[in-house]
Amino acid sequence: MSVPAADRGATKVADRAVRRIAERAATEALAPGEVRTDRSTASVRGRRARVDVAVTLPYPAVLDESGERVRSHVADRTARLTGLAVPSARVRVRELRVRAAEAGEPEAQEVASGATGGSRARRPWSARRVPVAVAALVAAAVCGVLLYDVLSVHAAGRAPARWRADFMEWLTTHGPHRGVWPGAAAAFAVFCLGVWLMVLAVTPGSRGRLAMRPPLPDVHAVVDRGTVAALLREAVSGLPGITRARVRVGRRRVTVRAGLAFGELDAARKALTETAEQTLASCGVARPPRLRVRLRTEPAWRAPARGGEDG
Repeated sequence: MSVPAADRGATKVADRAVRRIAERAATEALAPGEVRTDRSTASVRGRRARVDVAVTLPYPAVLDESGERVRSHVADRTARLTGLAVPSARVRVRELRVRAAEAGEPEAQEVASGATGGSRARRPWSARRVPVAVAALVAAAVCGVLLYDVLSVHAAGRAPARWRADFMEWLTTHGPHRGVWPGAAAAFAVFCLGVWLMVLAVTPGSRGRLAMRPPLPDVHAVVDRGTVAALLREAVSGLPGITRARVRVGRRRVTVRAGLAFGELDAARKALTETAEQTLASCGVARPPRLRVRLRTEPAWRAPARGGEDG
């Protein structure tokens, strides 16, 4: 008598897997990065699972509403992904965390010490496919031609190729030890090529991108410097009296140059600096570059008349 396929063996979901799924579901209940989990537990009994998740919620927030959203999402998401019935999903609010924008602190410290578990934002590592492909192709072609000639000499008993004999003769007469400049120049070029390849191998590259604060653990995000420059330029161009704006974004410094057509110079410079700082902070860069603002008056600019002075 054959046993039906559905009755052969059993599938068991480990407690650890259910706990990890419940923790991840809790972080997805609200906006990204607003919910953190700590000391969660889960137990599986047959086809039923019970989960207990301790969370940290953002402040201010309606606790009963936010907690119910987290609990409902944890129960539904865990049941859907594990295939188990989750009749009991317990959510304990252990702590309230003030949002960075309302606490007046840099968001980089908030994310680095919380949701990312102390992880550090890293610069993107460039694959450098083009230099590697070109170097590998050239090296493979040279080695292939040389190997073919060597095998033809030792295996087939043929005479060495004319180009190899001429090349070896040229090296003996034009090498660096002879003091002839072509050999020294070729040796220096090979040395520079080797140094360049070593630098490419040990440096991350991607200098046109800036590392962003990771919104979630094991998530790495980057932003183009051109995008940051465009956002800054658009933000400062909308200020009163600003007629032109040029922005240069480097890895360590951001320079904003603007022209003032009318208005108070000191007030315009203060507004320009504050707007640039807020826009740069909103980009979410892990290591915000230093901001440098230069405001110059246009040729048509005239100092505003002071109150109480005769016109």
